[in-house]
Amino acid sequence: MGKVYRFKPRRRFASGQFALAGADRPARKHSKTHPQSLPRRSAPFLLAGLLLALISYNLLQPSLALPSLGSVRDAAQFHHSFSVCSGSARINCVIDGDTIYLDGEKIRIADINTPEISRPACHRERTLANQAQIRLVELLNAGPAELRRTETRDRDVYGRKLRSIYRNGRSLGDTLIDEGLAHRWRGYKQSWCN
Repeated sequence: MGKVYRFKPRRRFASGQFALAGADRPARKHSKTHPQSLPRRSAPFLLAGLLLALISYNLLQPSLALPSLGSVRDAAQFHHSFSVCSGSARINCVIDGDTIYLDGEKIRIADINTPEISRPACHRERTLANQAQIRLVELLNAGPAELRRTETRDRDVYGRKLRSIYRNGRSLGDTLIDEGLAHRWRGYKQSWCN
């Protein structure tokens, strides 16, 4: 085998003449400490530093920090007049004991499950569903409340926002449970017909 030659790109001088790149200086051998190899080796350190800077900035600027679930920063206070939903214009109304419209947005109360109004399985469920709906209207109209994100998911499979509603640190869902108008949500519906 013959000798292998490596060609370098040509470089143009100010005088307009061409020359091989590096022809005016002796070739350098690349070492591990050569400046051209530093960015590749220091990239993990640069990324770690950037991440640390972002975390520090979020800690110093709480208004820009990512909210934790159920935190006060993730809560939204509201005080509106609610009624039972009817017709197509649904701004601030109660659909049933665990679903409301707030400022036109459909909200599913995440910590409870109440009897179904639309398709009750028995007469008892229909009666309890109407009572839960009216009671939730009363609770919402009793004063300012707070909407909190307490679920890991923002929305359910139907596109409704998953939120809990609190007043004075107590969930309105807990009030409905204590009054026998709701079950604690455990990921499945419990029967109201027993």
